[in-house]
Amino acid sequence: MKILGIGNAIVDVICKIEDDYLAKNNLTKSTMKLVDETEFKKLLSTLKIENTVSGGSVANSIVGLSQLGNKVGFIGKVNNDDLGKKYEEGLRKENVNYLYNKKTESLPTGTCLILITPDSERTMCTFLGTAGKIDENDIDINSVKNSKITFLEGYLWDEGSPKKAFEKAIRSSNLVAMSLSDKFCVERHKPHFLNLVKNKLDITFANEQEIMSLIETKKFDDVTRFGRQIGKILIITRGEKGSVAINKNEIVECDSEKNLKIIDLTGAGDLFAAGFLHGHINNLTIKECLQKGTEMSSKIIQKIGARLN
Repeated sequence: MKILGIGNAIVDVICKIEDDYLAKNNLTKSTMKLVDETEFKKLLSTLKIENTVSGGSVANSIVGLSQLGNKVGFIGKVNNDDLGKKYEEGLRKENVNYLYNKKTESLPTGTCLILITPDSERTMCTFLGTAGKIDENDIDINSVKNSKITFLEGYLWDEGSPKKAFEKAIRSSNLVAMSLSDKFCVERHKPHFLNLVKNKLDITFANEQEIMSLIETKKFDDVTRFGRQIGKILIITRGEKGSVAINKNEIVECDSEKNLKIIDLTGAGDLFAAGFLHGHINNLTIKECLQKGTEMSSKIIQKIGARLN
C-alpha cells in the first residue's frame, strides 16, 4: 500500500445557508466548531440537506489519492450503526481499503455539518461521536508498516486515547505526513503540534494562518526561516498567493490557478494534500507535486463537497 490515512471518520452533511444563519447561531465563518449531539441535532433541524458523504479531512485526501490511481487505506473509528455502515460503503466504493472493524460503541458515528454561505466559504460544526474515541487498539500496525507514508490529521489529535493512537502510528511509520487542519486546532494544541512538526513529521501541510499561529508570527519571512531550520518538508497553501514548499534550503513556489468559478471551498486543503502526496509517492519533483496539489484543489472548489467524481 502506498499511503495509509488515519483520521476522523465523519459523515459530512452539506447544507447551503445565508450569512445571517452564522450570526444567529453564534458561529464564526470558515472555522470548525466542535458541538455535542444536542446542539448538532438542533442545528440540523432547521436546515435543508444538499448531500451526505463519507468525509473527514484525511479520508477526503485518501479518496483523492485513490482516484489518482494509488493503492490506499484508511483507519477511522465508526459505530456499527446506519451511518457507520454508510461510511464504510462510501469508502469501499472509492476503492479505499477500510482497515477498521466496526463494532457497537456507546457513541454514534461522527457527523459534520458543512454550512456553505453564498461567498463559497464553509463553516463546520462537528459532532465527533465515536470518531474522537480512537485508541491505540484501533491502529493496525501491519498496515502502518506496509505503507510508504502514514498521513495524519491535526483534528484527530487529542490528549488521552487519540494521542496514544497517534504515537503508535508514528513509531511504526516509514514516513509520516500530517495536516495541521485548522487555526483553532493549532491554538488548542500548540506545544504538541510544534513538537510534532519539529521532531516527528517528515511532511507537514498547513495554510498560512495555521503556520503563522503555530510559530506566533505575523511575517511570512519567519515561516520561511522556520521551515529551513526544521530540515523537513513544509508545505504552505496561501489561497490566491499560491503555495510554497520548503525542503531544507530549497524553497519552491507555485502560483494559484486564476479565473476559477469558486462554488465551495470544502476539501480544498484535503485535495491539495492528495495531489502533493500523489506526486511525492510517484517521484515527481517538488514543483510538480505543488502543481498537482494546485490542480486538484482548483477542481474541487468549483463543485460542492469534497469529492471530484
